[in-house]
Amino acid sequence: MMKTRGAIVRGVGLGWEVVDLELGEPNDHEVLIEVHASGLCHSDQHITDGDLAVELPFVGGHEGAGIVRKVGSGVTRVKVGDHVCTSFIPGCGVCKYCARGQSYVCQNGYLMEKGVSMDGTPRFFLDGEPLGAQCRLGTFSGHLVCSEQQAIKIDDDIPLEVACLVSCGVATGFGAAVNVGEVKPGDVVVIMGMGGVGVNAVQGAAKAGASHVIVVDPLEGKRARAAEFGATATFATLEEAMPLVHEHTDYQGADVTIITVGRVDGDIIGEAFSSIGKTGCCVLCSLGQSTPGIAINPQDLQTMSKSLKGVMFGNCNPAKDIPMLLKMYKDGKLKLDELVTNRYALEDINKGFDDLVSGVNLRGVLVHDHAAVAA
Repeated sequence: MMKTRGAIVRGVGLGWEVVDLELGEPNDHEVLIEVHASGLCHSDQHITDGDLAVELPFVGGHEGAGIVRKVGSGVTRVKVGDHVCTSFIPGCGVCKYCARGQSYVCQNGYLMEKGVSMDGTPRFFLDGEPLGAQCRLGTFSGHLVCSEQQAIKIDDDIPLEVACLVSCGVATGFGAAVNVGEVKPGDVVVIMGMGGVGVNAVQGAAKAGASHVIVVDPLEGKRARAAEFGATATFATLEEAMPLVHEHTDYQGADVTIITVGRVDGDIIGEAFSSIGKTGCCVLCSLGQSTPGIAINPQDLQTMSKSLKGVMFGNCNPAKDIPMLLKMYKDGKLKLDELVTNRYALEDINKGFDDLVSGVNLRGVLVHDHAAVAA
């Protein structure tokens, strides 16, 4: 086993603890990745908050980018030295979901909350005890071992500190607008929440040709940056936004409303659902409430042909869409550098998540210092 350093969560409400970890060798179809950067995603915050149940203790992080340092004997997708982004799921390519282009819900997502490798055994250990890792990855560790299906090759000239964001937040938000909301030219779109996912839903809606992209966020600092990514108007509350929505839709309601708040509940979903008009689509990206109960009117759903849709990873297919989004970035058609508000050392990870929760960051990025470790 090799030594590495990473951040784990031991219990709900305890925050992240930086520890020395042991890391097992990759098997025939696995790769060892030297992680250089990891986005601080709200999905990991949901673990410490208790909204997302996993088997604790647990290595955090799933939004990563790094360099392949070792490959198993059967690996064909990448080679040593390749720059890669991590995929949140090891898409198999052959289950019924992958076969119809839905690898974001591949059957390999089964038992993901245990965080062990595809063969059912752990790769991380702490003082000899096994640990699972977020999305079978653990990008809050300076090194990780994962299935080759979770290592998506990217161009070497893309900075890893921005490439990591495409592994989750960028794809989730962009895809929520383009793939799930199916935003069309001329649409009126409402984005509820201007965080790491919401800002990319704004980019997706704008790129899809929406005539009005209306951002709702209580934080003035986030509203101030919305236009930079394609928003046409901002409001602190949905109630304040609705007169403008009505003005642009002959009082019919939004074509698409996308929920990207930090923590969702049934009342927020109900409010968002009420903002859309006939044949409108309400898209839910956010995590939070895990008990039944959504405050919507069933008759409103039926008689107005509305839809309420969940979204996983923007309903993107990682092997195809991560390179596509990064090409858009290289072509100047997608903003990534501008997303990064602050960078954090591993030892400052809790400060990074405090800044996430308080709304300081659009996106915070954890940067692993491999030079310091080597020294």
